[in-house]
Amino acid sequence: MYFSGIADEAGEPIDVQIKAHKELGWDHIEIRNIERVSLTDLCEESFQEVAGKLTAAGLQVSCFASQLCNWSRPITKHPDIDRHELERAIPRMKQLGCRLIRTMSYPNGGWPEERWRDEAVARLKVLARMAEKAGVTLVHENCDGWGAQGPEQMLELLRRVDSPALKVLWDTGNSVPHGLDPWGFYEAVREHVAYVHIKDGRMEGADCVCTFPGEGEGKLREVISDLLARGYDEGLSIEPHMAAVVHEGKSAGEAAYGIYVEHGRRLMKLVKEIGPQAP
Repeated sequence: MYFSGIADEAGEPIDVQIKAHKELGWDHIEIRNIERVSLTDLCEESFQEVAGKLTAAGLQVSCFASQLCNWSRPITKHPDIDRHELERAIPRMKQLGCRLIRTMSYPNGGWPEERWRDEAVARLKVLARMAEKAGVTLVHENCDGWGAQGPEQMLELLRRVDSPALKVLWDTGNSVPHGLDPWGFYEAVREHVAYVHIKDGRMEGADCVCTFPGEGEGKLREVISDLLARGYDEGLSIEPHMAAVVHEGKSAGEAAYGIYVEHGRRLMKLVKEIGPQAP
């Protein structure tokens, strides 16, 4: 097991993102946006500059936090958007030695449930076959889309797509604002978990307030304990959402860097408390 994090929550420039991970003593990093531009959307010159800086810093990219089928792309959008993004991402993943790329399964756009399900499955099948051919893995986050509605949908999506290149990305904080049972959902899909995002939060009225790891209702201790007991050897990647929330248009401000580093330190402390087998 290793530590990582979606680094644009520390700051927008790649230099700031690298600095945060070096300060934490980590050798992995998860990349989403650089100066508000997705890693797959950067021009080639900018991408090569970012890749060079990551290599020089000795940082391994643990996952591409891509836009595939995500909250900004309802099922009514054309599927070529995601196919083309994956086509662009694959050679960049290869260059950076990254095996995992995040996906979701399309928020609904007013379609009947069965049509939404069938189209999401059909599109994920295409993307999964592309991933298989390239030797990379799509990891579906329990965040948005048809498969994220609950454990039954997630398992059905995996069964219908039927590909070794589609696994689960478990986010410890996402069940809380969606009104789902964090432990029950995790327990149902844990056999398929290939990567983990760490956030936590608690409900205050109708709002979810994000917290440091272990201070919320995401069952972090239980999930991490189970992961360690099961021999999980992939990443725990922080996504604090305490100062920067990309999908809400809330970018990293002055306080974000310190919160991000503190979030990482508290995660390391929590994992060390849980078990001697911790990294």
